[in-house]
Amino acid sequence: MSRARVLTFGAVLVATVVLAVLGYVSLRQWQASAELLFREQSRDMLTMAAEKAEMAILKSEEESLASLQVLLMDPTPRPDALDEWRRRNPIFDSLTLIDREGRVLYPQGGEQSALLREIPQGIWDRGGRRHLLVGDQVVLAAVIPGAAGGPVLAVLGRSGEAVKRDVLAKTLGGLEGSSVLAVLDAQGEAVYTSGPLDGTHRVLTVAFGEAMPTWRVALYQAEGASPRGDVRRQAMLFMAAFCLLLVVIALGLGATYRVVRRESEMARLKSDFVANVSHDLKTPLSLIRMFGETLELGRAPDEATRREYYAVITRESERLTRLIDNVLDFSRIEGGRQRYELGPHPVEPLIHEVLDAFRYPLAQRGFKLEVTVAPDLPDALVDPDAIKQALANLVDNALKYSTERRRLGIGARREGEWVVIEVADEGIGIPAGETERIFEKFYRIGRSETQGTRGSGVGLALVKHIAEAHGGRVSVESRPGQGSRFALFLPVADDRP
Repeated sequence: MSRARVLTFGAVLVATVVLAVLGYVSLRQWQASAELLFREQSRDMLTMAAEKAEMAILKSEEESLASLQVLLMDPTPRPDALDEWRRRNPIFDSLTLIDREGRVLYPQGGEQSALLREIPQGIWDRGGRRHLLVGDQVVLAAVIPGAAGGPVLAVLGRSGEAVKRDVLAKTLGGLEGSSVLAVLDAQGEAVYTSGPLDGTHRVLTVAFGEAMPTWRVALYQAEGASPRGDVRRQAMLFMAAFCLLLVVIALGLGATYRVVRRESEMARLKSDFVANVSHDLKTPLSLIRMFGETLELGRAPDEATRREYYAVITRESERLTRLIDNVLDFSRIEGGRQRYELGPHPVEPLIHEVLDAFRYPLAQRGFKLEVTVAPDLPDALVDPDAIKQALANLVDNALKYSTERRRLGIGARREGEWVVIEVADEGIGIPAGETERIFEKFYRIGRSETQGTRGSGVGLALVKHIAEAHGGRVSVESRPGQGSRFALFLPVADDRP
């Protein structure tokens, strides 16, 4: 228990140090975290405003191009119709139409200006539409399918005043809250503001997308403004971290308690193991000594009695051998020294050898034995002695935990790449919650029906280890009061390279 106390003290001490450090760091970073959070929120708001304004511009351009395309479907679009289109689409202050040969179709008598010469010729091949920065002006160049004359390149110059009046004022007017939004041009001059900039300072700026590549949207805040909401949020974060730390401390104490409890349980199980092994050694030795002295003194009345005494001595000697083998193998497994010599071997002779060793106790206790081995069963890749030991432990368990219904069934069959050996009984069964734990070392079912039954608690642990060391597994199906069925899965030898 002293080790447990040291672990508990260490856990509490570490948790206290972490709590102190967390509180100090949180207080030191209080203002910085609040300001950082405010800036992140402001950046999100500006990004949303920029995206909203750009989407409005792109939508206006899309609608304008759609109506222009309708006009150009006429083989000879009228100039007055194009003039009327320009009046109905004030977002553009200029319109130039050019055919594939470079002729200016609109305005009539127009010539290719320096603006048009800067538009890349590859746009005819790629098609679609492009926003181009020509000097300080953003123009929209789009290839529009024409009538019989083929495609037409439309070059539209955007009107800054129309953008300010029809787009920015409508889309950015309701997003600023208590702060001021401003749109800046390439020279940093304010093109649009949602309020007066006097007594404010710029917090940050965010660029627009390709529709307005030289403009930026900026957030201005009044001098001395404090993001009190962010401070409250920081306080809540600190409290949440403090509560989380308390939870960690509680979990640490709980884990420490579980470790201490498990160690105490393991110590008790080891003590029970020593007591059970001592009892199991003492009982057969006493029987061997008693019948041996009886034979030595010539007190057996006839030959049949002497043969019965010899059989008892042999049976108890075999029981001692199995117990000692279990303890020695368990010790080697715990020390990592257990080795198995695997090779192809038939399974049926191993089953009959194990049953021959138990033939007397099975007959003496009135067990009905059923052996079912599938025909043409392939060899298994096993260590024969290890498999016999595993089967002996399973048969011994069936004998110990069977009461009124005494039936033992052993079968062997092939299932895919496995040779499956099953040992079934109709004994007391295993509770549903303990079918996994029975393969733990030293573990024994804590029921009244098992308290008087001898056993070391390592038999099934050895069975599991032997199965897994062969590359297989062991499984169990059981119902309380109905019996248990153990299945040992071993690899088929002829499926191995």
